[in-house]
Amino acid sequence: MSSVVMTLAFSGWMALLNNFTIEAANFTGREIGILQSLREVPGFLAFTAVFVLLVLKEQTFALVSLCLLTIGVAITGLFPFELGLYATTVLMSTGFHYFETVNQSLSLQWFSKDEAPKQLGRLLSIKSIAALVVYGFIWLAFSVYSMQFSTAYLILGGLGFMITVWMWLVMPQFEQKVVQHKNLILRKRYWLYYLLTFLSGARRQIFVVFAGFMMVEKFGYSVADITLLYMVNHLLNIYLAPKIGEWIGQIGERKALTMEYIGLILVFSGYALVENGYFAAALYVIDHVFFAMAIAIKTYFQKIADPKDIASTAGVSFTINHIAAVVIPALFGLIWLYNPSLVFFAGAGLAACSLIASQFVDKIGYQLPASVR
Repeated sequence: MSSVVMTLAFSGWMALLNNFTIEAANFTGREIGILQSLREVPGFLAFTAVFVLLVLKEQTFALVSLCLLTIGVAITGLFPFELGLYATTVLMSTGFHYFETVNQSLSLQWFSKDEAPKQLGRLLSIKSIAALVVYGFIWLAFSVYSMQFSTAYLILGGLGFMITVWMWLVMPQFEQKVVQHKNLILRKRYWLYYLLTFLSGARRQIFVVFAGFMMVEKFGYSVADITLLYMVNHLLNIYLAPKIGEWIGQIGERKALTMEYIGLILVFSGYALVENGYFAAALYVIDHVFFAMAIAIKTYFQKIADPKDIASTAGVSFTINHIAAVVIPALFGLIWLYNPSLVFFAGAGLAACSLIASQFVDKIGYQLPASVR
């Protein structure tokens, strides 16, 4: 249920963002880059979650984070100007990134190593169903009822907040199977996981920030068009994500990541060269399908990790994931003003680096002696 709330609020925020910033706040590539860099600052600070866990249980912390997320989304439409959008974005993002940090930790603790790929795929499918409902609402709201941005944000964030309060009141506290470390942990034997996480964060920023922005700025997509595109993505995810999870469990993380990164090199190169809005939409859908394969990074870590390290490392990995994310949107926003294609060629280069790194999966970590695992 908590993942559904996160999807309800965050997916709605993202679906409306590009049109809201361009149509209501007159953003260019410069402002959207700054906003997205600010959005990632809380992700960079996700390592601080381990200190919050000194006073809050992980489940309680997750609910507090959802409250921050939903409130931030609810008030976004009330501030259609640069500084206001920056402020609401940071509030929303603080809740989102803390929730995702704790959510990743709890998922890897509660699922066994054998069932994790399949179950994580099912979670993606459930999120996609929730996102599909959100996008259906947005499409109707803007194409049929001409709803205001402020009203849409208030409905999505407010509903998410009410569900969060309900969960707080009625949900039982689940037992923690393994007592987690309450201090920051960086281990040399996790270096490949850290590297793959860093490259994934850098590459994902280019997709999240600039692929959707290109659809609106270059090809003139409306809110309804963007929402339909998101709906196609999540319809595919509902069916494919569980199967991709099972497939990763069968063929192993290295082969899955190799296929993902080869595909992403081609997709990002396509973004750089595309001149047709329909082809761009096809690339966007293919790109989204590849995201489900990122499950393999999480299950690779689960296989090499000491179970007591999971909560602490979840925070550290989110920080590593967002090192580049703090810099890339603002920096690449300036590059965008010069030549948008260069932004996507850089994404292809990052995918190539990930491809090289992924070849060490299965060769590092699995064979470590039990005494040092």
